[in-house]
Amino acid sequence: MTATADPGGRGGPPVLVCAGVRKVFGDRVVLRDLCLEVAEHEVVALIGGSGSGKSTLLRCVNLLETVDDGTIHLDGRDITDPRVDPDQVRQRVGLVFQSYNLFPHLTVLDNVTLAPRRVHRVGRAQAQRRAMELLDRVGLADQAKQYPDRLSGGQQQRAAIARTLINAPRLLLLDEVTSALDPELVGEVLALIRELKTDGMTMLIATHEMGFAREVADRVCFLADGAIYEQGPAQRVLDSPEHPRTRQFLRRLTRTQAD
Repeated sequence: MTATADPGGRGGPPVLVCAGVRKVFGDRVVLRDLCLEVAEHEVVALIGGSGSGKSTLLRCVNLLETVDDGTIHLDGRDITDPRVDPDQVRQRVGLVFQSYNLFPHLTVLDNVTLAPRRVHRVGRAQAQRRAMELLDRVGLADQAKQYPDRLSGGQQQRAAIARTLINAPRLLLLDEVTSALDPELVGEVLALIRELKTDGMTMLIATHEMGFAREVADRVCFLADGAIYEQGPAQRVLDSPEHPRTRQFLRRLTRTQAD
């Protein structure tokens, strides 16, 4: 079952359109004819259990996975066309992983400036100026010369977000960016994402933090078995879910957190 797209009534063409996206690994259908739209400046949270397809969807949008059927459009362009250069798409679609993926042999500053210098041929001085602006924004200017293993998990995740932001992405994908963090470090990463929302960043977020989804997301999509079963305004979906599968998931999640 795939719910119809509901981009929240915002004007203008959507930034992202997934139409009938299907992804299969062996005999397992991971994404099942999934349809989704994300409007400009909209924040959409993907919720659902492990194996529901959230991370796979993000990887397909970033072209780290090839879809088996359907199309994905970014600003009206079919990025699933095999003639499209994935590296060019990834310059406009940033993906932040739950495991940070910082290069351990590079300083924080060098991690952030690597893509501008190597891919975009930006001069070192210009790249470093922009990187320091971003590191200051995420509260890491004083850690620029440190290596990742000297940082806390929250600091590493903020550095990973800064590394993605330096490319000025059109769409930011966040894949369970707090799941690897100790509870006391979650808040600092969520605060940064709230700031990005305030700035109008268009985001598609896979998350298990229901409180965060309620606060930040304009819309919540509940995934199960590779399909969107329900979507709508965050407060409505989380407080008064209409589909039995959504109600079951949220009840189970509440019981787990209570334990």
